[in-house]
This record gives sequence, C-alpha cells and structure tokens, in this order.
Amino acid sequence: MKTIQIFEPALCCSTGVCGVDVDPVLVTFSADLNWAKQHGAHIERFNLGQQPVAFAENAMVKSFLELSGAEGLPLTIVGGDIALTGSYPSRRDLARWAGLPETGESKPKSCGCSGSSCC
Repeated sequence: MKTIQIFEPALCCSTGVCGVDVDPVLVTFSADLNWAKQHGAHIERFNLGQQPVAFAENAMVKSFLELSGAEGLPLTIVGGDIALTGSYPSRRDLARWAGLPETGESKPKSCGCSGSSCC
C-alpha cells in the first residue's frame, strides 16, 4: 500500500475543524480521512502552521512552495508522486490511492431514525 501524504496550509489546529467558522470542506475531508485510516490506509497529514519542518525537509514540497506558494496548498503526494494540488482529495480518491473498495460516500448514511425510535 502506498503512503498518502497531505501537506496543508496553516490551520488553526491539526484538523482545521475548530473555531467558530469551520470550513465544511475540512469537515468532509476529516471524515473521509478517518474512514480511509479505519480501513487500513497509511496517510500522513502535515499542517504548515504546526509542522513547518516537514515542509522544509521534503524537497518536492519545498520546490512546490517556491513555485506556487502556500496558496497552492493542499498538496497530496501518493507514493512519492504529486497526485493533487489546490484541493483536498475525496473519499473516492483516498480509496483508489490506498487500494480500498470505493464507496462513493462522503457523508454517513442516515439510518432512517425518526423521533424516539432509532435503528
């Protein structure tokens, strides 16, 4: 299985899902990332604000930042190759890169709960 590395812009916390103005893209990505990890994907996530050394020590990332700046982030590297820039990977992307069965779902399915009865 290939390692997936995601280099993100500076976020307020390790996930970016904090504060009063949470970006829904980060909420979806965090859920997709957790799903992929729970299914065995090897994913590393780096935040420019909290782990700048990881950006400086990776020649590919350093070169990318010199050309595109932090505005080009996030940057996704899969198995040592750039796979995606400027946006977060979808659950389908993560599944494909990690060799997992694709689900196409990025949000939890509703179980049809209503009122006090739930599945």
